[in-house]
Amino acid sequence: MFIVFEGIDGTGKTTQVNLLARALSGRGLPVLVTREPGGTAAAEAIRRLLLDPAGESLEPLTEVLLYAAARAQHVARKIRPALAAGRVVLCDRFADATLAYQGFGRGLEIGALAGLNALAAGGLVPALTFLLDMPPAEALARLKRPADRMEREGIEFYRQVRRGYLELAAREPGRYRVIDARPAAGTVHGLVLAAVEEMLHETVCRFSRA
Repeated sequence: MFIVFEGIDGTGKTTQVNLLARALSGRGLPVLVTREPGGTAAAEAIRRLLLDPAGESLEPLTEVLLYAAARAQHVARKIRPALAAGRVVLCDRFADATLAYQGFGRGLEIGALAGLNALAAGGLVPALTFLLDMPPAEALARLKRPADRMEREGIEFYRQVRRGYLELAAREPGRYRVIDARPAAGTVHGLVLAAVEEMLHETVCRFSRA
């Protein structure tokens, strides 16, 4: 099972990924935690290039092609092998981040980005995507570390990214669960875990009927 957490920076995605990993591992499920961009040595090198605040400014097309390159490596070398081995894969961001950030945020054409995503991910689509939603001003105020290159974008950029995420979620209500990320982490985790347990139950029932 492939589960992804999306949302603008500062919404607590990494915290929720780790809480869910701990909960599922406690139930005896094999779990792989990973992230985008990153997840493999090559993809992590691309991540450093993309996010280094002291690095060269990147053209939007350059940026999106680097994200796609990192994703292609990540999917082929880490995500697909883990899924084939029967592990639950929890990923901090995936292909929809490209649509939200580079499409709605940077203004690149959504159809072209969707095609690039399909190529880079080899058609892989998450079984479940959590959108941790929060107004940008509140989310960015939560960041407690030095901002990376993307996090230094202005508030209007993040408003567009958030709008993009909400549009994507509205288009695919079967795959997306939109969760208000403003409550305490434990409260958010409870909602996440309930949704995952429901999906696991449905999966077991499907196999039982087969």
